Amino acid sequence: MLRHTAGRQGGMCRRDVVAFWSGWCALVVALVSPLHALGAVLFSAHMVQHAVLMLVAAPLLVLGRPLPFFLWALPLPWRRQLGKGSKSMRGGWRMLTHPLVVWALHAVALWVWHVPRLFQATLTSDLAHTWQHVSFFGTALCFWWALLSRHQELQGYGVAVLAVFTTALHSSLLGALLTLAPTPWYPAYAHTTAAWGLTSLEDQQLGGLIMWIPAGGLYLLAALTLGAGWLRAAERQMLRQAR
Repeated sequence: MLRHTAGRQGGMCRRDVVAFWSGWCALVVALVSPLHALGAVLFSAHMVQHAVLMLVAAPLLVLGRPLPFFLWALPLPWRRQLGKGSKSMRGGWRMLTHPLVVWALHAVALWVWHVPRLFQATLTSDLAHTWQHVSFFGTALCFWWALLSRHQELQGYGVAVLAVFTTALHSSLLGALLTLAPTPWYPAYAHTTAAWGLTSLEDQQLGGLIMWIPAGGLYLLAALTLGAGWLRAAERQMLRQAR
């Protein structure tokens, strides 16, 4: 009932619903499945977990357009209050989801949490580990929200392509540094990788490759998809002008 009501009012379609629930399934894989526990013993598994959070779950949830679901789940008086307060919050939300702001926040979260001392802390402190995941997932949500919800105009497409492409570059650079490092960055894995037939350096190299190639490839795929949309939008605009 909620789905049909929200769908009629918010223009939701089957594709949105599939993306929404696929995003939640990706969250379960990242945070509840055995992958979460495996990340404590293998750096490479930790990288897979982060990639699922930032490159699968976050964009799918954004593409699912969940706001109609959440708003229609609230009682009518609450929805009215949110409607009254939305104007005052709109300015802050626009600033938070400005493409340049979210690009910088996402980049800072990615690089800062891979500083050896901070990453080591996530392996011994549940609080630090939680904050790491909140930082990655939260900035990724804002990142994809800013880019995927503002790309309808030609300028928006251009900004989105540039943001995703540069994110692919700097995240791949971090992956390359991890892969080519001569020594392990995270000593905490030194005693946990042998059971899997890996040294801690080999495990780090594998994790760096995951960030460098598959994760970087997903960013590039997103950039190419947005670029194709950009070309189609330019063609539609030219046709309208010709008419």
